[in-house]
Amino acid sequence: MAAAAEGVPATRREEPARDDAAVETAEEAKEPAEADITELCRDMFSKMATYLTGELTATSEDYKLLENMNKLTSLKYLEMKDIAINISRNLKDLNQKYAGLQPYLDQINVIEEQVAALEQAAYKLDAYSKKLAKYKKLEKR
Repeated sequence: MAAAAEGVPATRREEPARDDAAVETAEEAKEPAEADITELCRDMFSKMATYLTGELTATSEDYKLLENMNKLTSLKYLEMKDIAINISRNLKDLNQKYAGLQPYLDQINVIEEQVAALEQAAYKLDAYSKKLAKYKKLEKR
């Protein structure tokens, strides 16, 4: 109690001690606020409002940036989708053209095999004719 009384002006020390802290707080709140404290409080609230406005504005700008990025990403995906559709369409066209050429490619393969077989026959015929020529020379002697 003595420690609490030290911070209180002398006129209050003479009053009987009260155990109710709310009464003391209420009496202190009734005292008129000094002009400096009022001005400091207004200044603090003004600066706090400025700070909070800045924070909210920054957050709002971040969300706007994210929204713009999402829109741009969506547009890029749409472009990529169009490109993929065009590639798919061109691939189908190429497959159809290849399927149309397949009979001709098969004919070319058959002709190539026949040419290879004919070439082998020509080599054999050439070798046989050379042997015949040697045989005729031997026969003439």
